[in-house]
Amino acid sequence: QVQLVESAGGLVQPGGSLRLSCAASGSRFSINVMGWYRQAPGKERELVAVITSGGNTNYPDSVKGRFTISTDNAKTTVSLQMNSLKPEDTAVYYCYGAFTVVDGPKGRYLEVWGQGTLVTVSS
Repeated sequence: QVQLVESAGGLVQPGGSLRLSCAASGSRFSINVMGWYRQAPGKERELVAVITSGGNTNYPDSVKGRFTISTDNAKTTVSLQMNSLKPEDTAVYYCYGAFTVVDGPKGRYLEVWGQGTLVTVSS
């Protein structure tokens, strides 16, 4: 199995910055994609940023230019640097990972979600 552990979110003033991180742990797995989604009250969960094992990234227009996703050298920790935060960025942020787990004759595909962390942007 694979577990994802997220750093804490917090309260940030509009225009401020916050960095979230998420560490993947487990045994005998490889990472296909890791990323972040968010869910605001009364809204559906939406993509914030993803990064592939090859380093390709994708962002929706709502965060492009303000948020940056990156991984560490081991590529088991993904970070989300959020700058120029707006009140509409307030949401629970979820780390997401798609993995290949080798626990048998064949690898199997596994999707894992973090527990979610609240980010509040307010003055």
